[in-house]
Amino acid sequence: MNEFDVVIIGGGVSGCSTFYTLSEYSNIKKIAIVEKESQLAQISSSHKANSQTIHDGSIETNYSAEKASKVRIAANKVRNFMLKENLQNKMIFNMQKIAIGVGDIECDFMTKRHEVFKDIFPGLQFYTKEQIKVMEPKVIEGKNGLDRPENVVASGFDSDWCAVNYESLSEYFVQKAKQKKPQNEIFLNFHVERINVKNTGYSILGKDGKEIYAKFVLVDAGSYSLPLAQKAGYGLDLGCLPVGGEFYFTPKLLNGKVYGVQNPKLPFAALHGDPDVFVEGKTRLGPTALATLRLENSKHFFDVLSPDLLKLDLHLDVFKATYNLISDAEIRNYILRNIAFHLPFFGKRLFIQDAQKIIPSLKLEDITFAQGYGEVRPQVLDRTTKRLELGEKKIRTGKGLTFNMTPSPGATSCLHNALIDSEEIVEYLNATLEKERFLQELSPDELR
Repeated sequence: MNEFDVVIIGGGVSGCSTFYTLSEYSNIKKIAIVEKESQLAQISSSHKANSQTIHDGSIETNYSAEKASKVRIAANKVRNFMLKENLQNKMIFNMQKIAIGVGDIECDFMTKRHEVFKDIFPGLQFYTKEQIKVMEPKVIEGKNGLDRPENVVASGFDSDWCAVNYESLSEYFVQKAKQKKPQNEIFLNFHVERINVKNTGYSILGKDGKEIYAKFVLVDAGSYSLPLAQKAGYGLDLGCLPVGGEFYFTPKLLNGKVYGVQNPKLPFAALHGDPDVFVEGKTRLGPTALATLRLENSKHFFDVLSPDLLKLDLHLDVFKATYNLISDAEIRNYILRNIAFHLPFFGKRLFIQDAQKIIPSLKLEDITFAQGYGEVRPQVLDRTTKRLELGEKKIRTGKGLTFNMTPSPGATSCLHNALIDSEEIVEYLNATLEKERFLQELSPDELR
């Protein structure tokens, strides 16, 4: 009989980090992960699916100072774990990173932002146009080979452990957990159909008839978390706006990460440039953002044209929330432009206009579509307020069943969220958690 104290649905970095945290720091005896793919971390945590970044808030200009302070604490847990495990240049990589302001308005914004954020991030540097030219020559080089005419300033770091292969990290979390508690199990190719109450716990049913049991179920299934919640009778006041992000490759034109100023009205990441940690000699530009009818990207389009999504969103309230979103001219124009990026012939030519804000001398022949890169991020719609809910969303039932929906920075916050979920789980199961040891090892600043 496959009976467990805890079953985690979803084998991405969020699920794997909680699997590790419970295995290493709690006295819970039997824990399992169920994952629908044949390997761990093949959807949102795949090295192809995200920007491979620890988003700590230092160069993400859509973060307020308050949010950046919180995200920094969460991000440091991941960074400290990887440095403690000597994963430098294997799974975590050091490089420079900057956020640039282009033109007088953005330069003024970046200058004021830096003064506030340097107190949150010790060592945060401010860079003039001449200094940026030394760090990132292609950011300053114009189309004619001379310096671009606009004023440009930046805020960031000369050196930071900020790039991560989250796919490899997921596998490492599981390896460490299994070393600690060999009785814990991983079930691959287990596509969960539904979660049913059974006795004092839950039955997790797979689409092929597989069944396992748990006293506590944690759902870390990305886009699939909300459909599973609604099948179980929770989150019925929510809808989902899946947004697919895609990328382009260029040759190695940037030395580190270069981010732009985010439009505060837009709930999607601004275009940025990142050296790919998996594909040597390539810079990745993106993401584009396109609302989609799919819960994940796939080679087979009709496999993921999801009936679950239709059940979530065939409500008048969801249409009203979507209407409210696109009623704003800036958001509407952004959405239409991103749709145009996917047009044959014209799309690449439109995309390069945006990309030239970061690399002005970029030429059409420099960019190639990164086939198979990018993934869908579930943006949660609140049917009551008829608004988009930004950031992470959690449904706690208080009955041994919790659902996590984690848009960016879900990977960055994986260990922080793992601690929060682990505290709930051990309390429910009357187990114990070595929280102080967790913080001593991964977040000593919080203890101070």
